[in-house]
Amino acid sequence: MAEFRLATLKDAPELLDLTLRAYKPIRELGINFAAATADLALMEKNIRNHMCLVMEEDGRIVSTISIRMPWGPQPGPFGLPHFWWFASDPDAKRKGIGRDMITWAEETMVRDTLKAPAVSLGTADRHPWLIDMYKRRGYTVEGSKDLGRGHITIFMKKILNPDLLAQGGH
Repeated sequence: MAEFRLATLKDAPELLDLTLRAYKPIRELGINFAAATADLALMEKNIRNHMCLVMEEDGRIVSTISIRMPWGPQPGPFGLPHFWWFASDPDAKRKGIGRDMITWAEETMVRDTLKAPAVSLGTADRHPWLIDMYKRRGYTVEGSKDLGRGHITIFMKKILNPDLLAQGGH
């Protein structure tokens, strides 16, 4: 049974290992995502500065996603919680852990805990399948920007609570 929780600094070495293994295909594509080449200090900074969530199975971290907050040091583009550093164990492909992690983060953390009407994320225009994957999950392309990383960042948003959105949310 999967358990979800906030990461702590003691999780940093295990999270770094998971993230570097999961982002190996990103490095091979030559896409410059910070998580793809993170070190322990950067992972610890991620845990300290953002809501870093983990999914555990049998006491082992199998997936993670971080949420950058609009009031934090690296806000997303729309004044909403912003998904960042999503990684799932590459040895557990096709088991649905990534889907379960994103769903829990969207519904339990962003919609129900933070009471946010929507969530955003960014991905590289050059990535061969991520944009389509997020579209299938209900995300829409809301803009793009050259952030100086060697690719165009595509910003996407998903409405999680239309009622809150109608009441003046983003």
